[in-house]
Amino acid sequence: MIEDLIGLLAESGQPNFFYDALDAALARHVGHRLLTLLYTDGDEVARVYSNMPDVYPVFGRKPMGMTPWGELVLRRQQPFLGRDREAVRWAFFDHELIASLGLNSAINIPVVYNGETIGTINLLHEEFFYEEKHVEIARQFAPLLIPAFLEARRAGTSKA
Repeated sequence: MIEDLIGLLAESGQPNFFYDALDAALARHVGHRLLTLLYTDGDEVARVYSNMPDVYPVFGRKPMGMTPWGELVLRRQQPFLGRDREAVRWAFFDHELIASLGLNSAINIPVVYNGETIGTINLLHEEFFYEEKHVEIARQFAPLLIPAFLEARRAGTSKA
């Protein structure tokens, strides 16, 4: 699973080629209805990939650093497992939009490089879909995003 993606990092068309392959791999091994990839930029996160661009477009930015979710995922570098609607409400200011899409469970995995959180993998699905085993699988994919997130940060834009 991971080995197949590693080889794709050398292919042309990066990072979008890799993002699409990662989306397929995460769908197969973890499961999701919504996948977004965000890199950190100060106390904001910027979206570089979304499998629902009409609802969650690339280039979207939102402040997350000063929230309880930001403290957990961005500062303490711990994954977030939100199994139900209440957990999603706790974590996200846009919880009403998320709920309207029928997405009432979430996993957020920090992508960490050199001791710093440089982005997150964000998976959402129907309520009670995710369990701890899904978090452990998703965590394995995070280091593969380091090159793309570093480049996005260097460029200073969510257009990686």
